Amino acid sequence: MTDEIQFEETFREKFQEQAKAMGRFNLAIFGKTGVGKSTLVNAVFGEEVAPTGIGEPVTMNNHLYLHKSGFMGLVDTRGLEIGKDTDELIEELSSYVKEMRNGSESEHVHVAWYCVRATDRRFEDTEAEFVRRLHKLGLPVLLVLTQVTSRNGEYHHDAIELAAHISGLGLPIAGGQPILVMADGDEFTGQVEHGLKTLLDATFRVVPEGVAAALAAAQKVDMARKRKDAHTAVQAAAVSALAVGVVPIPLADAALLVPIQLAMMARVAAIYGLKLDTAAIASTAITTVLVAGGKSAVVGLTKLVPGAGTIVGGAISAGVASTLTLATGFAWAAVCQELTLGRLRGVGGAIDSTLIHELFRVQYAAWFENANSRVAASGSSSTPE
Repeated sequence: MTDEIQFEETFREKFQEQAKAMGRFNLAIFGKTGVGKSTLVNAVFGEEVAPTGIGEPVTMNNHLYLHKSGFMGLVDTRGLEIGKDTDELIEELSSYVKEMRNGSESEHVHVAWYCVRATDRRFEDTEAEFVRRLHKLGLPVLLVLTQVTSRNGEYHHDAIELAAHISGLGLPIAGGQPILVMADGDEFTGQVEHGLKTLLDATFRVVPEGVAAALAAAQKVDMARKRKDAHTAVQAAAVSALAVGVVPIPLADAALLVPIQLAMMARVAAIYGLKLDTAAIASTAITTVLVAGGKSAVVGLTKLVPGAGTIVGGAISAGVASTLTLATGFAWAAVCQELTLGRLRGVGGAIDSTLIHELFRVQYAAWFENANSRVAASGSSSTPE
């Protein structure tokens, strides 16, 4: 079995372990026709999950559907109208919510978003009652005003008045007031996207702790959150490598670090919410860098970073093992972020292994170029900017 095949199989196994541990975040989304639910979901979680897609029917009358994509599930309605069919919809939702609570936390419905189009300039009594009944089901409810226009950072006065009216109703909504959002900017009209991170942060505040990692992986809005979590995972792996290196590793067996690095890479890929196949292809693209780079970088590293350790009797010390793992992790995190943003792809949207390999190689080398100053300043577990 070649190194590439063995590495990919190990990576897939580790990724599936991480995905299982992180679970799935399930969002229920409601609102009248035309409020922009699909646009909102696409903006926060990407275009692979949308209420217009074909989901799995989860009620006997096929009015409630579950759309699954990676670390997220979306519960959406079909064929029923809030206000007109509220009783039937709540009955079906109640049955589904109760049934899922008998299963694992990843099967529960965790949060509900109720969407109101700001340009409608009205919020009906039937909608208020629907929100109250969602709350009675034990669901945290976020009320979202969609399509809120703005100019120079100021919201349209109609949206402000509608938000104030809703706030004054004393509804059981998280935070006590609506969240104003423009999910999709429009260059022609000068409208800018806004409110998505505010909505995401509000969702994090009410989501169960057990699926917060899945929500973090699924969302596409807050890259800083993903980057912070990824760097934490990298630093944890570096500590593991440090422990392994306490008994010096023979230089010829530098690849013994790879299992630790692959587990770390799987965690980072999951944090960025990558699909298994995408992450596996990308990991294979950097295999040669991991093997060759791990061996060739050691001698140069010890020259650059006296504090990282030395090669004694042809062996890699703990400090060197840790720093190699850090370099691998930070370079891989850069690759994962680019893939999450839809980059590193060629013609037709296919993943470009050459671009991935080159980005990883450059990032890996760049870390070592700065190793002397970084390690001297904060130790071998320092984090690049």
